[in-house]
Amino acid sequence: MNITLSIDAELLHRGRTYAKARGTSLNALVRRLLADAVSSPDASVDSMIERLRQNSGDSKGAKFTREELHRY
Repeated sequence: MNITLSIDAELLHRGRTYAKARGTSLNALVRRLLADAVSSPDASVDSMIERLRQNSGDSKGAKFTREELHRY
């Protein structure tokens, strides 16, 4: 099945460059990413939660402002 997507020119260029560098087409890359996203939507969340559980979370007393926490 074919679909039409609206993508700005810069994103399209970067996507093609990314796919080419990995020896695939943009079409195949989008198919794979979409399949991964819908086949196990909670896998990335589960992975993140597991990494958080394994981390001690010790800031060693450092204090952060709201702006610093949301900078990245």
